[in-house]
Amino acid sequence: MTDRPREVTEVHTRLSKCALEVDNSRAFWARVDEEISVNAQRAFDEYWFGARSLARVKILVTNMRARFGAFPSALAVLHSWEQMSPDIRRVICHWHLQLTDPLYRRFTGGYLTDRRCGLRPEVTRDLAVGWVSDQAGARWKMSMRIELASKLLAAAHSAALVTKIRDPRPLGVPRVPDEALEYLLYLLRETEFEGSMLDNPYLRSVGLEGAVLDERLRKLPGLAFKRQGNLVDYGWKYRDLRMWADVSLRGAQPCMAGAAS
Repeated sequence: MTDRPREVTEVHTRLSKCALEVDNSRAFWARVDEEISVNAQRAFDEYWFGARSLARVKILVTNMRARFGAFPSALAVLHSWEQMSPDIRRVICHWHLQLTDPLYRRFTGGYLTDRRCGLRPEVTRDLAVGWVSDQAGARWKMSMRIELASKLLAAAHSAALVTKIRDPRPLGVPRVPDEALEYLLYLLRETEFEGSMLDNPYLRSVGLEGAVLDERLRKLPGLAFKRQGNLVDYGWKYRDLRMWADVSLRGAQPCMAGAAS
């Protein structure tokens, strides 16, 4: 039996070379699914990412594999998701970067969330550098800390968590359409991650927690969410992420045996 996908917990510096890359992510999953192998030379020859150098294409392919290839069911769904709004595309790229980069996950699902609830809901480059330094200890030189801070801010801006590119940078939350929220929930259901389905950095980062989250969950067509005190019943309507996509995105008839209690 194949192991369940899991969020990455080992800190790395891939973000220093590749930020959110929404358009390039779309180009990747439009051409690749779990059965299609990919290499940088092919992507370069076929102009997947436009007129980029082979060196840059290698970096993009490496990061796209890490962000999407590590989640085969998700990649299959994304590959066949033909009508996707920019809002959905943006938050999906944000969540997949969170899943595969613990530094970005902590920054967006912890640090920015705390600042957004504070007296001054904004961030600056110096604050971001200071935060990275706190995470780094003696691990990285100052040049790497500055580069990572810049990429964290750039990725957060692309995800609409940071609304401006000049200091001070106000914080915001992106639009999260129902289809995007259901995609995340079904993805997390089959992924090992720290936290719970109601309390995790993926939802917190986009402003979904507490009563606001409960209200959104009750209205989702792919769930029959109920809460009574501390007792929560999700009422999953589909067996897994693939079945959710087949029915919700492509209008297939659900198999009765596949519905989850």
